[in-house]
Amino acid sequence: MPETMTAIRIENPGPDYRLLPATVARPAPGPGEVLIKVAAAGVNRADIAQARGVYPPPPGAPATLGLEIAGSIAALGDGVTGHHIGEQVCALLTGGGYAEYCVAALECLLPIPKGVPLIEAAALPEVHFTVWTNLMDAARLKPGESVLIHGGSSGIGTAAIQLCAALGHTVFATAGSAEKCRACEELGAARAINYREEDFVEAVKSATGGKGVNVILDMVGGDYIEKNFRALAVGGRLVNIAFQGGMKAEVNFGLMLMKRLSFLATTLRGRPNAEKALIRDALAKTVWPLIGAGRIKPVIDRILPLSQAQDAHARMTGSGHIGKILLTA
Repeated sequence: MPETMTAIRIENPGPDYRLLPATVARPAPGPGEVLIKVAAAGVNRADIAQARGVYPPPPGAPATLGLEIAGSIAALGDGVTGHHIGEQVCALLTGGGYAEYCVAALECLLPIPKGVPLIEAAALPEVHFTVWTNLMDAARLKPGESVLIHGGSSGIGTAAIQLCAALGHTVFATAGSAEKCRACEELGAARAINYREEDFVEAVKSATGGKGVNVILDMVGGDYIEKNFRALAVGGRLVNIAFQGGMKAEVNFGLMLMKRLSFLATTLRGRPNAEKALIRDALAKTVWPLIGAGRIKPVIDRILPLSQAQDAHARMTGSGHIGKILLTA
């Protein structure tokens, strides 16, 4: 096994960053970890934020980009049982996925779901960990409740729509084109709203008889915060996973008070592995069987070689994608 490997290096971090292949030392797994030969890595907006210098990795995390991968176990760290070399897995990472090899904690490993090709499995960990912990844990989504998913054609959005539809929820989604709206409805959204042409608040109110939805998953923030308050039903919950539209806004919090709303915001990357293990167990119990049954599928926009990481970021930044962008090692 080589002592070195190819990984993507961030050159000139900031607005004009460049992503270039570099030869680096191959990592070694520590206790409770495995070394994985990467087949593919998922691209996430957090990667772009880190390359721009505004989202540093948590202490102890690799500086290399990449928060999710699929591949084969190449070495076992001390104390690892229940896994074997050559086993195909997918994993959530704190970093290091844009490389030929990476290290993953046991608490963040999942098997490849039945029927999913190894490379496509790299599209699963980050989105499903994120969707589950935000909708099920933070927002406490209950059977029969309705959901609004912003950014419905994104990797997170396509996973959230499918999961909620598979569990019997009425799902609404927003997207920025007719093509993306069609994709959302094909995935299970009862109604997809083109936010460039319609007021999503009025569309949701109309579709729910004026009541609004019970839960909203949002990554926009900014002026969407008050709009989300208006789109929520009494007792509704808004959970933000990003603030792409701005971290500051003027909001009428009277709406929150009068409608008894909950406003939550979460991150995943810096959580302890013990917390991630609870999410992993929930996914293994509820979501992975749905994927294995074909009721939830990874939605892949395109697959590029690792050397084209810069092009992958440009594709995501341009927001023309539907689903996940993957890099093959």
